[in-house]
Amino acid sequence: MGENFQDTVLNLVKRIPAGKVTTYGEIAREITGSVRAARAVARAVARNPYPIAIPCHRVVRSDGDVGGYSLGVEKKIKLLKAEGIEIKRRKVANFEQTLFFFNF
Repeated sequence: MGENFQDTVLNLVKRIPAGKVTTYGEIAREITGSVRAARAVARAVARNPYPIAIPCHRVVRSDGDVGGYSLGVEKKIKLLKAEGIEIKRRKVANFEQTLFFFNF
């Protein structure tokens, strides 16, 4: 039996290495070939039942803003900083260098 959309999203989130981030749009592109499903990806990430074990804190908005987090934005920022990601004014500093792409 195949995975549902949420399982597919969360399995991709598991592949994001520590010290890197990706975007909701990049996950959507990996699954569907388009960024149009970015909001659906965001909803699937928001329903992550294991927010530390499945590192959804590594998924950010396409402009580098950290976005939301089920355990609170401050917790998300703390987790990202603990992985060596610099955050300035709720945005990932050096966003382009920190970005993880699944296709590469």
